[in-house]
Amino acid sequence: MSERRPPRRAFLRLAAGGAATAALSGCDLPDRGPPVPLGSTAKATVLGLKNERFFPVSGSGPLESEFMGAMIAQMKARGLRSVAEMPKLQFLAISGGGENGAFGAGLLCGWTAQGTRPTFDLVTGVSTGALSAPFAFLGPEYDPQLRAVYTEIDASQVLAKRRLLAAVFSDAMADNEPLYRTISKYLDDRMIRDIAAAYDAGRLLLIGTTDLDAQVPVIWNIGAIAKSGHPRAVETIRHILLASAAIPGAFPPSMVDVTIDGKPYQEMHVDGGAFAQTFLYPAALTENRNERKRRGQPVIEANAYVIRNGRLDPEWATVERRTLGIAGRAISTMIASSGYNDVIRIYNTTQRDGIGYNLAYIGRDFDMELKEPFEQAYMRALFAYGYKKSEHGYNWVKRPPIL
Repeated sequence: MSERRPPRRAFLRLAAGGAATAALSGCDLPDRGPPVPLGSTAKATVLGLKNERFFPVSGSGPLESEFMGAMIAQMKARGLRSVAEMPKLQFLAISGGGENGAFGAGLLCGWTAQGTRPTFDLVTGVSTGALSAPFAFLGPEYDPQLRAVYTEIDASQVLAKRRLLAAVFSDAMADNEPLYRTISKYLDDRMIRDIAAAYDAGRLLLIGTTDLDAQVPVIWNIGAIAKSGHPRAVETIRHILLASAAIPGAFPPSMVDVTIDGKPYQEMHVDGGAFAQTFLYPAALTENRNERKRRGQPVIEANAYVIRNGRLDPEWATVERRTLGIAGRAISTMIASSGYNDVIRIYNTTQRDGIGYNLAYIGRDFDMELKEPFEQAYMRALFAYGYKKSEHGYNWVKRPPIL
């Protein structure tokens, strides 16, 4: 069997090799601002909003407060008097996967055609999932834009290749300025207003990035940022989505300006997949859920849907006995393993919490090979595959098949 995705493998291999060459050369890297001092990460702010982002490794308290605030907003919007009256919540997590994001986009659009797609109370996204999450969050009205993103763009609207020497001595193998322009085209003022309105109604849109300096995952509260009306809110959200999709070494990081006590610093953010390919909510957030049930206290029922923009079966390949070939294959293996672990982790958490688990992923019956990065024909075929799978009712998997 031939490997299905040689271009991305080569991309990662070159990125790994380029980083090593740059280190050996002693050349200057692109300038950056002063990093946030050790131990001050959680104190740094971008727009001055207390709930603009969360650091799960520092505790779930702030995120728990945000979830509680969202539930209160929902009850108010629905005219309900108690938590016991709340309808079942609907959660959606969309994974990374590059071009394979076309699968999730097709599945969502087919789900709309089928007629049972719910309004999601929580949507999370990482990497390519971060790009599709705002459309999924806003619902079927944004299906045409979601379809366009994964069927009408090509590599020229995602990246600009750099010359080899420029790539080696810079911060990435390719420039993602074209992707920023694409994000800006779709994430317009109307979309920001709609995200803010959904946030007011008690719904959450969370995007994951990785802070490389602090080596921690960051969860961005996109609805709160959109609602803030801050003059830099739109630009900030665009850069968050860009950062979440920035494969380290392949694409440049997003440099985020922050302040601590009025003093400026700069953070380096990359693909949230460096920590997790998919996330739903921190396990600590609901650790007392079963205890509340035992005490007869009300808990809100929920369904969780996980869209894995990738496969769960291994992708076989002949690995060249060369340093870069081995390094590239090892990196792709670690990424795949991370995706498997995320699927299992979310399953275990939902089972503990009594939340319905539903998983979708690319099956072995889709065997088209990706010939080059962001190949339009491949993404269109994969979109059609996802659409066809769901237009008559997707057969959601209730338990990870790898368990």
